[in-house]
Amino acid sequence: MSVVAIQTSTAATAAQDSAAIRPFTIPIVPQAALDDLRRRITTTRWPDKETVTDQSEGVQLATMQKVASYWGKDYDWRKCEAKLKALPNFVTTIDGLDIHFIHVRSKNPNALPIIITHGWPGSIVEQLKIIAPLTDPVAHGEKAEDAFDVVIPSLPGYGFSGKPTTTGWDPIRIARAWIVLMKRLGYTKFTAQGGDWGNAITEQMALLAPPELIGIHTNMPATVPPDIDKVAFAGAPAPSDLSADEKHAYDQLAYFYKHGLGYANEMANRPQTLYGVGDSPVGMAAWMIDHDAVSYALMARVFDGQREGLTRDDILDNATLYWLTNTTVSSARLYWESKLPFFAPKGIAIPVAVSAFPDELYQAPRSWTERAYPKLIHYNKLDKGGHFATWEQPELFVGELRAAFKSLRSGEAKK
Repeated sequence: MSVVAIQTSTAATAAQDSAAIRPFTIPIVPQAALDDLRRRITTTRWPDKETVTDQSEGVQLATMQKVASYWGKDYDWRKCEAKLKALPNFVTTIDGLDIHFIHVRSKNPNALPIIITHGWPGSIVEQLKIIAPLTDPVAHGEKAEDAFDVVIPSLPGYGFSGKPTTTGWDPIRIARAWIVLMKRLGYTKFTAQGGDWGNAITEQMALLAPPELIGIHTNMPATVPPDIDKVAFAGAPAPSDLSADEKHAYDQLAYFYKHGLGYANEMANRPQTLYGVGDSPVGMAAWMIDHDAVSYALMARVFDGQREGLTRDDILDNATLYWLTNTTVSSARLYWESKLPFFAPKGIAIPVAVSAFPDELYQAPRSWTERAYPKLIHYNKLDKGGHFATWEQPELFVGELRAAFKSLRSGEAKK
C-alpha cells in the first residue's frame, strides 16, 4: 500500500460534482515511512561488482553505492515536500480517475495557457524549475508578454494521480483527459508540451484536433521515416544517402535500439513482474537511472561530485516520490497499454514547435522534422541538454518555449 495517496473518502467523492476542481494538499509523509525507506536503503543486499570496467553490463556497483550512501544518510525529502506544498495543487475526476495537477496562473491576464506532460521515469518533479520563469517572466529578466499559465498533471498511475484499476489508460485516452482538463479549467485556447510519454500524449492531443489547442511543442519529436526506422531497428549499416545530421540521428537510434530498449520491452511485456524493483528502493533507483546511456552517465557524474544540470537532490526527489507513492508498477503499465510507435511521424496538422537536444535518444534533423510536421513553426538544434531537458537545462528549455509559441501570441489564448 502506498504511503502517499489521495485522501478522499468514497462517500465524499460521490457527493462531489465529478467535474469539480478540488484543492489538493500534498500529504506530509509520516516520519516512520521515511525511516523505513532509510532502513531499506542501508540494508540493501549488494550484488558482486560488474566484470567490466565500463557501464555495458548496466548501472555500476560503485555508482549505486554512492546513491545509497547519500540517500540513506543525508538526503532530506522534507525539502522537496515543502516545494510541492508551496505550489497550487489540485485534483479532478476525469473518466472515473482522480487526476492530480499543479496549476499556476500568471499575473498577466494575457498569459498563454500551456499543459506540460512528463514521461517515465519522470514526474512533476521534472518541471518544478520552469514554473516560475514561465509564469513570471519579468522577475526573470524577460518581457511580460512572454508569460504562460502553467498546468502540470501527474500521469495516471504516477505520483499523486489515481492508479487505474482497469485497462485502457493509454496515451490516446490520457490525451482526451488532458483536453477535458484544460477545458474544465476554462481555457478556450491553449498549447501543449511534452517529451518522452509527454510527447506521445501531446501528439495525440494534436491528432484529436480540439479547436482549443492552437499548437504544440516537443523535445522528443516523432520524425523518423519508416524506411530509416526499419533499418536502424535491424542494426544494419546506415543508408549511404543520409546527410551528416541524419547519419548522426541514425547512429543514435541504432544504438538505442540495440543497447537501450530493454527496460521498455520488459515494461511493455510484463510490467507486473517488477515486484523486486518495486520492493527495493535501490533496485528501483537503478532501474530509473538506467533509462538511457547518456542520462545515466550524467547522473553517475553527479554522484561522483561533478556539477551538472542535475543535482543529487534532483535525482532523489524524483525517485523518492515514486517510492512514497508506490508507483513503480502502476507507472510501468503505460508501456503495456500503449501500442504507439515512439518515433514514427503521425500526420499532425496543427502548428508544431521542436527543440532538438543533442543528448536526446536521437537529435531530430531539420530535414526529417520538416517532413513530419507540415506546420512547423519553430525548430532549434541545441548544443546542450538531454532526455530530461526541462529538468537538466531549465533556462534553455524556457527560452525554447518562449520562442516556440511567439508566433501564436496574438490575443488568441483566452481564459
